[in-house]
Amino acid sequence: MLKKFVVFVICLLTIFSFTTNLFAAEDEGVSQKEIESVVKALKGIKFGLLWYLSYMDGQGADVGGKAGDGVDRSKFAIKRGYFRFTKELLPWFDAHMTFDVTQAREEKGSLDGSVVVRIKYAYAKFKMPDIAFLTKPIVEFGVVHMPWLDFEEHLNFYRCQDTMFIERNKTFNSADFGLLFVSLLGGEMGDEYKTKVNQYYAGRYGSLALGILNGGGYHASENNRNKVLEGRLTLRPLPDLIPGLQFTYFGITGKGNKDTNPDWNVNLGFVSYEHEYVVLTGQYYKGKGNQSGEDEYDKDGYSFFTEIKPHKKFSLIGRYDYFDPNDDISKDENKRYIVGVAYHIDKRHKNMVVLDYDYVNYKDNSKKDDKRVQLTLQVAL
Repeated sequence: MLKKFVVFVICLLTIFSFTTNLFAAEDEGVSQKEIESVVKALKGIKFGLLWYLSYMDGQGADVGGKAGDGVDRSKFAIKRGYFRFTKELLPWFDAHMTFDVTQAREEKGSLDGSVVVRIKYAYAKFKMPDIAFLTKPIVEFGVVHMPWLDFEEHLNFYRCQDTMFIERNKTFNSADFGLLFVSLLGGEMGDEYKTKVNQYYAGRYGSLALGILNGGGYHASENNRNKVLEGRLTLRPLPDLIPGLQFTYFGITGKGNKDTNPDWNVNLGFVSYEHEYVVLTGQYYKGKGNQSGEDEYDKDGYSFFTEIKPHKKFSLIGRYDYFDPNDDISKDENKRYIVGVAYHIDKRHKNMVVLDYDYVNYKDNSKKDDKRVQLTLQVAL
């Protein structure tokens, strides 16, 4: 309702401005036809806002320091701010752009701590007709979603707390330059499931996403000629008996973003169960290297997440991560524990307040454990 009101106000102000100019300066030739052209241009436009506004207190990387530094810090922060703009140009063709607002980290530069804006997504979206088992297929071209994190973040809705397991350990991020194909499988789940459980990626038998991308991510230059292949396949085997159960495989093959072309591959298995009152997920990752090309180490890890929803206004969340950044070295692993409570101001997972405690235990004796308490307000429109 608020989104419709914002669009209405924008249209009203635009029409008022042009009408005022028409009466005040007829010699400028502002006509009714020109006013109508502006109103027509605004048709089909959708705006969206998403902010993560936080206060945090603790030690280590998650309070703006370095992992295991043991330095106490306390700060208010704009963790993320997104402004989304979509224009339907044709029934089968959209233009989309998302601006990403964050605070810069530049230890020796004048921009350190400054609020900066960059482009997160900028793509053309082609909406295709159903093709056999493929339902509502789309193609994105430009700075597009990578196949994995948008899917996981619509199961674990607490990105405002911080990034997901695989991104938290600097394997890859959520967007890149390239081409992406996404589709639901075998129709859609019913309205009751989409209303009470989850409306996103609600294919009756699952969904898939396939991409060919630069490989460096949305905030890195392309440093080699390699293109990375990425794919996700999600299957919902029992849509009538256990509708919330899904099995997912996600894989990447290619080179890290360096001119030396270091190997980079990802194999990730994921199991999820969603219900009106609970969400459970578990994943296992095995891979080599990372998106930036900083290393070629074999690595692995696993993560478990749960959300318990006893009331439409409250949720309890918990997460456990284990990550080994180099399988050939002992005592370099880390374990992360997250517990929290969320208060949903309006619709669940939209505008909400999240209080969480985030603790990281390092096996490396040269590092102190990271600890953080954080209060976050998520504002969404």
